[in-house]
Amino acid sequence: MSDYTNLELEIVGHTAVLTLANPPANTWTGESLAALVRLVGDLNANRGIYSLVVTGQGEKFFSAGADLKLFADGDKAVAREMARRFGEAFEALSQFRGVSIAAINGYAMGGGLECALACDIRIAEAQVQLALPEAAVGLLPCGGGTQTLPWLVGEGWAKRMILCGERVDAQTALRIGLVEQVVGKGEARHAALALADQAAKQSPSSVAASKRLIQGARAGAPAEWLPVERELFVDLFDTEDQKEGVNAFLGKRAAQWRNR
Repeated sequence: MSDYTNLELEIVGHTAVLTLANPPANTWTGESLAALVRLVGDLNANRGIYSLVVTGQGEKFFSAGADLKLFADGDKAVAREMARRFGEAFEALSQFRGVSIAAINGYAMGGGLECALACDIRIAEAQVQLALPEAAVGLLPCGGGTQTLPWLVGEGWAKRMILCGERVDAQTALRIGLVEQVVGKGEARHAALALADQAAKQSPSSVAASKRLIQGARAGAPAEWLPVERELFVDLFDTEDQKEGVNAFLGKRAAQWRNR
């Protein structure tokens, strides 16, 4: 695979582990955001990858988002370019065909939290803090935060975090639905890999189709997606995975998925 700026990639079985690696705060740059788009594209093309775990290098930060020095001189061209790159990167991440899991091991701020929001599932360590503090410096979340956060936590909590700048700790994040699991310090990666192993027992073809339907519900009414659900169910009969899954069940053995 390619070399990805400020991103470290490791393959563990059928899981890709992506570590955000731009110390000290694992901030995003234009180059690393473009690299994320390439990386997700490469993973989508690799039929042996079923899941993606995203975590941060070190113990203090998952990611602090963008380096504010980029915006200090008020250059609108720079702002427009970075907004585009943030949008493209996290939209690509959200469209990864498998299961994506954010292993939040430290502070997740601004574009760091938006990266986690683009994942399917979020696991946070007990000591973490999460926030979208952009309005405190005259900006706003431009990597999907204003859209994905209220979908997860409701309009009220989204407004507390974005309009009032409220930080939330891990237990609050769990209570409001911002994360799905809280683990001890240093345990997020292990918990995420365990969940990825659990996902690997599912047919990758079924996971990809189901993920498309679940995320489609954000933008369309059930009446729009219910017919698509039925069609995708039938389409699975064109896959090797469908035949393998049913026959493995009837044969009382573990399925051997081919992601085809």
